Amino acid sequence: MSLPPSEVPQGAIRFNTDSQKLEFYAQGEWWVMSTDTPNLASAGDSTPGARGMFAGGNPSNKNEIDYINISSTGNAIDFGNLSQGRGGGGTAGDRSRGLLMGGYVAPSYTDTIDFWTFASTGDATDFGNLSATRGFCQATSNSTRAINGGGWNPASDVLDYVTIQSTGNAVDFGNLSVAREIDVASGSSTRGIWAGGISPGSPASPSYNIIEFVTIATLGNTADFGDLAIASWGGCGSGNATRMIIFGGQNASPATYDGTISSITIATLGNAVKFGDMIDTTAQGRGGCSSPTRAVSGGHNAPTSTEIEYVTIATEGDSVDFGDLTVARQYASGVSNGHGGL
Repeated sequence: MSLPPSEVPQGAIRFNTDSQKLEFYAQGEWWVMSTDTPNLASAGDSTPGARGMFAGGNPSNKNEIDYINISSTGNAIDFGNLSQGRGGGGTAGDRSRGLLMGGYVAPSYTDTIDFWTFASTGDATDFGNLSATRGFCQATSNSTRAINGGGWNPASDVLDYVTIQSTGNAVDFGNLSVAREIDVASGSSTRGIWAGGISPGSPASPSYNIIEFVTIATLGNTADFGDLAIASWGGCGSGNATRMIIFGGQNASPATYDGTISSITIATLGNAVKFGDMIDTTAQGRGGCSSPTRAVSGGHNAPTSTEIEYVTIATEGDSVDFGDLTVARQYASGVSNGHGGL
């Protein structure tokens, strides 16, 4: 019988039959036990060694993968390249692997899934394919499964998933409540969450304030979680096992940017609440990543930017400067090994 996350004791150990790996429980997450397992007992500002990645982006079909050490502010460093330059793919992963699924390869879309190993700089490798070509989708994961949701080409409500430590094509998980693109996603070891988005096809289309979730271990459609304060699209999601952070976005009607940072408590159904404000409040098209203590947003449009900013997840307040990406871009896809894939 599985205990709910709130009742799992710190330091518990289990054998994950899906990934065939030993895992231990700390900071509200299951972590893979390995020779490079971080020393969580000494975690202060962030999990030591937690890397945040920003992959691809638009315009001009960027293929750069940058990385940052989330515990230390500073500029991003070159990691490698994607197999195909693109923006707006869904990113997720576990402690050792990052995945980028689909994306917009202007002027078309792709179903390609790339992966890389966080600990080793280098180019991404082919993993498999989504069930259909789509971009401007969002993904989340636990230590075993990565789930990619929604997107455009055409409007999609499809949830696909892969087993992170294997390779192969994605298979059907379920469906979102409504087809949409450019939403945000994050989650915990048990729940995957999607929020906001826009009806594909035009910035003048309706945007959504929907927040919905799945239980990652159980195939099926999303269920209602709550609502955003403002219907928006084009922000980014990140967070830790307890709290999801939603950075900014754009409202469709009226067509204005939203520089608000919002949050939800992942284990408790309900509406998002204001957390703070972003440094740059007039942009969207962001990528997000996080550690157990910091949530990070990188890149945006209006104009296309290298800006990286962050918040401390446990403390409500405005974002502060972190550093810069190696190249200016929007719709970069963000993920980290400090808290699954976001």
